[in-house]
Amino acid sequence: MSWVLASLLSALFLGVYQLCTKHAVHGNAVLPVLFWSNVCSAAVWLALLALAAAAPAAMPATLRVADLGWAGHLHLLAKSAIVGGSWVCSYFAVKHLPVSLAAPIRATGPLWTLLGAVIVLGERPSSLEFIGMGITLASFIGLSAAGAKEGVHFHRNRWVWWLIAGTLLGTVSGLYDKHLLGTLGYDAATVQCWFSIYLAVLFLPIAVGWWRRWWPRNEFHWRWSIVGVSFALLAADFLYFDALREPEALVSLVSSLRRGSTLVAFAGGLWLFGEKNGRQKLPAVLGIVAGMVLTILG
Repeated sequence: MSWVLASLLSALFLGVYQLCTKHAVHGNAVLPVLFWSNVCSAAVWLALLALAAAAPAAMPATLRVADLGWAGHLHLLAKSAIVGGSWVCSYFAVKHLPVSLAAPIRATGPLWTLLGAVIVLGERPSSLEFIGMGITLASFIGLSAAGAKEGVHFHRNRWVWWLIAGTLLGTVSGLYDKHLLGTLGYDAATVQCWFSIYLAVLFLPIAVGWWRRWWPRNEFHWRWSIVGVSFALLAADFLYFDALREPEALVSLVSSLRRGSTLVAFAGGLWLFGEKNGRQKLPAVLGIVAGMVLTILG
């Protein structure tokens, strides 16, 4: 499979993941959804670990999980904690926001990464990055105006701020991934495997507290989209790493193609969930995608 096709399929599955997330948490308790979706992901990797132990020769090289010492497990436990915090914020926000608004906001992650590099590290963006930042910010303001027509006022809606917090934590996770895969030299399967397992472990006490009614909470209804959340994300991540393994693949282009997931989620929100003001949102959504692509390519 070519890296371009793998990137596009990754974008498709990432969009499906966002739609499954919206369906799973809509009118449903968020914490059990998080727990069970991560249990599904952990179960897949535990099955692969069992297969590798029973028949090592039958395991493809891309799915082999390396042995880790205690330091390695701590590194991946830290990644799970970061991702867990990001998902808690994002899932609660997606429950209360239209996915046609939430998906474009989540797509602005590279913008926050670049702004952090400018403020904290003193980096100087290229002219292309400056243009991308300007287009993204202008489109974000346009998306805010479109959201106001649905009663979602960005500056005073707490779920928008929850989603921004989740996006920022997701950016931290992405930077930490570069450290894990680049500096420390972990392979993709090892990172995916153990962070999936540790996420299920971290969410277990929260799920127990929910079931024992330690705090007021909503009712939980099982939906097959919970399984869809798990498998769509596993497929999206696997295809993403598969694309990056190709020698001719450029990280900036792969990341740019992955922005297509926003369009998949946006179209799905209008079609599957009957969300409104699609025409008013579309220019802002396209602007955010274009701005992110310029920022990444810059």
